[in-house]
Amino acid sequence: MDGNGSGPMLPAVAAELQRRLAAGGSGRLGEAVRLIMDRVFDVVARLRPPAEELDALLQFLTDVGYATDARRQEWVLLADVLGVTDGIVSGAGPTPPGVTPSTLPGPFYRPDAPQLPLGADLCRGGPGARLTVTGRVTAADGTPLPGAAVEVWHANAEGRYENQDPDNQPEHNLRGRFTADAAGRFHFRTIRPGGYSLPADGPVGQLAQRLGLRLDRPAHIHFAAAAPGYRRLVTAFFDGSDPAIGRDALFAVKPGLIAEFRPAGGGFALDVALALEADPAAHQEPAKEG
Repeated sequence: MDGNGSGPMLPAVAAELQRRLAAGGSGRLGEAVRLIMDRVFDVVARLRPPAEELDALLQFLTDVGYATDARRQEWVLLADVLGVTDGIVSGAGPTPPGVTPSTLPGPFYRPDAPQLPLGADLCRGGPGARLTVTGRVTAADGTPLPGAAVEVWHANAEGRYENQDPDNQPEHNLRGRFTADAAGRFHFRTIRPGGYSLPADGPVGQLAQRLGLRLDRPAHIHFAAAAPGYRRLVTAFFDGSDPAIGRDALFAVKPGLIAEFRPAGGGFALDVALALEADPAAHQEPAKEG
């Protein structure tokens, strides 16, 4: 082994690891690790990193773990900033005709938002221009989906989510769950969200800055919708007037998701359509016994 920590032993180690992984099987997990390690050993062979750079990498991964807790998901942020999340969400195939494009949920999603009645106000505290949101949940052909479950979450006027700003915002501020009515429609009140930059105080933000990556996110509102027989949709609608609309740090802006926040009644109004994709598995006949 040479002074850079790699050398003649590297190809032999890589080949032996691949042999052991292949012998172990493990299905897609084994295949994924084999592919990843192929790339890892290729990077090591090309860059020949010294031991100090390996230590720095391990420290970075350790720091990401330490920065992750119930309120902050630095691992999700890492996958988002490097385009991995959107690559998986968007790379699954083209959006079927009539279906709303999907996006990543982002690092500030919480699964425990409270159930609220239609027309409720999501704003539990804090200033901002008033916004009325109306929407409908349908199938791809426009058929309404009555009783569909709808989740909503977004940042405040300063571009901060309540779980990254717990000292200044009430619990579950600007979050809620709704049940669509018999026509598949829903509506609620809130405040107009602001655009923001991803957190720069953690290891992922610091890495992005060192790499010259922008941290800007245009203002947006997240939605998730689900109905029996349909695949759950996670998406967001972006404020088309936001100057960062063309440089989203998480690569999530798609043409069909750029919306207009229209002036209305001293505030603003937004109307959205959430069209779900049918889930073929949900419509399969159960196997008959006998």
